[in-house]
Amino acid sequence: MQFLVTILLQQKYWSLLYSIFSDGRLSGTTVAVKDNFCTTDFKTTCASKMLSDYKPGYDATVVRKLKDEGAVILGKTNLDEFAMGSGTVDSLYGPTKNVWGSTLPYRIGGKSRKKKPSWRISGGSSGGSAVAVASGCCRIGLGSDTGGSTRNPASYCGVVGFKPTYSSVSRHGLIPLVNSMDVPGIISRTVEDAALTFNVLCGLDVYDSTTVNVSPAKLSENLNLSSLKVGIPREYHCKGLSPEVLAIWKSTARLLQEAGARVSQVSMPHTSASIACYSVLNQCEVASNMARFDGLRYGHRSKQGKSTEELYALSRSEGFGLVVRGRILAGNFFLLLRNYDRYYGKAMKVRRLICEDFKKVWQDYDVLLTPTTLSDAPTLEEFSRLDNREQCVMNDYCTQPANMSGCPAVSIPIALSKNELPLSLQLMSRNYDESTLLSVARWIEKQVSFPQLELLQDENTSVDKL
Repeated sequence: MQFLVTILLQQKYWSLLYSIFSDGRLSGTTVAVKDNFCTTDFKTTCASKMLSDYKPGYDATVVRKLKDEGAVILGKTNLDEFAMGSGTVDSLYGPTKNVWGSTLPYRIGGKSRKKKPSWRISGGSSGGSAVAVASGCCRIGLGSDTGGSTRNPASYCGVVGFKPTYSSVSRHGLIPLVNSMDVPGIISRTVEDAALTFNVLCGLDVYDSTTVNVSPAKLSENLNLSSLKVGIPREYHCKGLSPEVLAIWKSTARLLQEAGARVSQVSMPHTSASIACYSVLNQCEVASNMARFDGLRYGHRSKQGKSTEELYALSRSEGFGLVVRGRILAGNFFLLLRNYDRYYGKAMKVRRLICEDFKKVWQDYDVLLTPTTLSDAPTLEEFSRLDNREQCVMNDYCTQPANMSGCPAVSIPIALSKNELPLSLQLMSRNYDESTLLSVARWIEKQVSFPQLELLQDENTSVDKL
């Protein structure tokens, strides 16, 4: 978490003063940026040896828009290598610890918490940004969301994680993972802050041909729930769902119903196939996107290669971690001519069926209410019992369908588990209807009054312990 000392080290006093005294919508707002967005002031490493010394010559569009509105970019945050993971543990810099359940002194709702020897994962792959916001180091965290990488860590860290509609926010300057699903995401402590940041970032960008003009999100001050129709997808009651998450899911649905909303179960029959479909498409696009890192143009270059082919092979094997190499191999296997129709072609057909499930639901419902993650944050030991692929299957089950369909989704903290860790739920709405989505999310936020974490300062407290 370099951002706590970045301002002094970089001697950006004038930029800071300008930001504070400017009249931008985010004037003086502190922002931490996930380390897969290009920034001129900081290296952009993607937590990988491959890009450990890479310093871009331009800012990502979202970073430039934040600066233009007076935000103070404090620095870059940790992630799983090239955003491939759901725990922020597969990083060149080591795992990111969740401040919840950590040995650092903090209060929950004004009550001090006793220290415990074990620590929890932060979720991923935007775990660094989520921890930065949860610990109070900054007001806004910028993340990326391909299968839940903003909402998953937000759920584990007790903050708001918002994935806008695909194409509503520019991806220019976001080092790609899966082009057809990547979306810049927003992490904040409140829904209102998420909406404000979205309104700064959204809109057409000449550098990203997929973007469209969209209306800013408007939060309803007096939301009338009597006209709201809420769907509860029965397929999201899946294997591994903890009793505590099921309990808050039911209680929140009841809360909406008692306030006048029409709440009923819906069926999205292709949900069970979604994670397998996502895995195939993810790895195919990863194989394509990672091909540019060859050790010649930029990135890590091996000193051992004696031929062009050997240089390619050694640079990539030295520069990429095990998880990244595994996905590249799998993607290239799926894309072989003899396998193309069997895997990639079939996955594209399944994705279309998943999108049709969503289209059908939006004909009768305004929002869907689901779990975000299946439980509270596991310990690193518990998380490490399964490999990266198996963890992604579990942790992305409820989140990746929104990326498959492109619809907006937001995770909001609801209550604390028996372990005094955050439990969160997810809302989804039809494409480009961020106003309804965030208005309902803010209404729930006000009703549940989730107890925010307050990090305490003492002589032994160090940001490095996060």
